[in-house]
Parts: sequence; structure tokens; C-alpha cells
Amino acid sequence: MPERRYVIDQLISAKRIAARVEALAHEIEAHFADTDKLVVVGLLRGSFVFIADLVREIGLPVEVDFLEASSYGDAMTSSREVRILKDLRAGIEGRDVLVVEDIVDTGHTLKHVMGLLRARKPRRLECCALLDKPARREVDVRATWTGFEIPDDFVVGYGIDFAQRNRNLPFIGKVRFLEPEA
Repeated sequence: MPERRYVIDQLISAKRIAARVEALAHEIEAHFADTDKLVVVGLLRGSFVFIADLVREIGLPVEVDFLEASSYGDAMTSSREVRILKDLRAGIEGRDVLVVEDIVDTGHTLKHVMGLLRARKPRRLECCALLDKPARREVDVRATWTGFEIPDDFVVGYGIDFAQRNRNLPFIGKVRFLEPEA
């Protein structure tokens, strides 16, 4: 089957992302001001660029860990079946934890991950998502902090991929598929 051709239209510029990441970091700092160390958990793979920029802006002692959950594979829509592919390396009981997510879409992944981590009895558990797509929400879940609310478009860039491509774009772009040539 031939690969679908597409173009990417910029939706959120790198400059807007950088400004919002800085603002989010200040809000997170204020919330966790009394912590001795904040455990920042990045949900792989889409959050890796966001988490790198975010932790550099947070003026608190941080420990970074990663959890990989999958409900998409190479598809454009969620399978709604969340699988944990990589778990945390350290325990979080009694600790302050911030989950960093690239995009909250149907909400299934975030709800599953937050439930899994809440069962491990952290002192505080909050979530920061770069993007929120409320039009696609299927379960009741919200991030504590959100970078940008976006329409129901398929997006790539700034760590977010389409079939493992376009993660390296410095902006968030909307994928627009082209009609097949006759």
C-alpha cells in the first residue's frame, strides 16, 4: 500500500511554545514550592522534548523518570487499550510527583497512568500536558496544567509523531492529508 502524502501546517510556533513552557514552570514551582524534590515523570515517547524544556525552567530540585504507555502504535486513533511498555525505575510512595504528557486526547492513557501512580501512594500527584484536545475526550480526566487547548486535528512536532516521523519539528503542526494522485 502506498504511503499517504501529507503536508504540515504550523499550528503553534516554537516561540509560543517556549513562552508557555516558561509560564507553566512558574505555576508548577509555586504549587510544589515546599517540596524537597519533585519527581517529574515523562510519558514516553511524545513528551520527551516537552519534559526536557520544562525541567530546565523549573527552579526546584527535580528527579526525572519515565513511563512508557501505548494506546496508539502507528495508528492515528487510540485503540483505547493502554499498555505499559516501560515502568518507573524508582518508587514514588510519599513523594511529590508531576506527570508530564504530550497530549490529552481520549483521556484513556492519562486516566490509566494516573490511577496506576495514585495506587503507589505519592504525597502529591499532578499532571501537566502540553496539549489538550477536549473534543475527543471519552473519559473524565483533566491535567492540572495545560499548555494549549487545540481543536480535533491530528498534530505532530515538538516530540509528537505520526508513525515515528516529525518528532523533531520545533513547532506543533497540523497534518493535512493530500488526495491521492489519479
